[in-house]
Amino acid sequence: MRNAIITPLVLLSLALSLLTPLASADEGKGLAIAKERKSRDAGWGDSESLTTMVLRNAAGAESKREMRTAALEMPDDGDKGLTIFDEPRDVRGTAFLNHSHPSSEDDQWLYLPALKRVKRIASRNKSGPFMGSEFAYEDLSSFEIAKFHFNYLRDEACGDSTCFVIEQTPADEYSGYSKSVVWLNQQYYQPEKIEFYDKKHSLLKTLTLQDYQLYLDKYWRPHKLNMVNHQTAKSTDLIIHKISFNTGRTAADFDTNALQRIR
Repeated sequence: MRNAIITPLVLLSLALSLLTPLASADEGKGLAIAKERKSRDAGWGDSESLTTMVLRNAAGAESKREMRTAALEMPDDGDKGLTIFDEPRDVRGTAFLNHSHPSSEDDQWLYLPALKRVKRIASRNKSGPFMGSEFAYEDLSSFEIAKFHFNYLRDEACGDSTCFVIEQTPADEYSGYSKSVVWLNQQYYQPEKIEFYDKKHSLLKTLTLQDYQLYLDKYWRPHKLNMVNHQTAKSTDLIIHKISFNTGRTAADFDTNALQRIR
């Protein structure tokens, strides 16, 4: 009788001991893939681009905005980004400034020319929509490893390639997402699709990244990003027409004092 009681307990203990390393290996592999993704995209310096934003409502009606963007890679810190709206007239001169940080909250500001003032985006508001689009303010930050917990899920075919499928759980309590699932191309370690889940763990949005092009013989950049909101049926496209690297941008171009001088 005693052996009949002990045997199931021993089997259960053995099963748990086998499962625990497997879970740790998945997390370890997810982190290793994330580190490789980050290392492959280091050293590009600075860049500028011209972008069209296409906003589409639930009925399919479209409106367009023309933007200039600039980015600066910072040693031992996250990237700095600047977006300036040129068209249409009602948003002309609006500028968004983002300072990403690897392990602390990002700094974000929005300059509104009609009010002639710079508005700081509070941490609690970074899940809100950027300029009425389906992109949230937090979607515009650079990819930083310390801001997520990673878990490798599986390999999966994606187009003509194979992707790692990685689950990312945000460390920031103010994130608008409970998690995201990333399809990362195994050839160039860039995302092809990202699913974003809301705080209730329901699918909220899907971002598809297409038309990748190679720059400086090393850096892959998408030229079309499509964000679909499954809960509202709205969507936003970012169509990038041109990217230039090594343009001479410096940290002074990404200072809050420079926002009001932008033309």
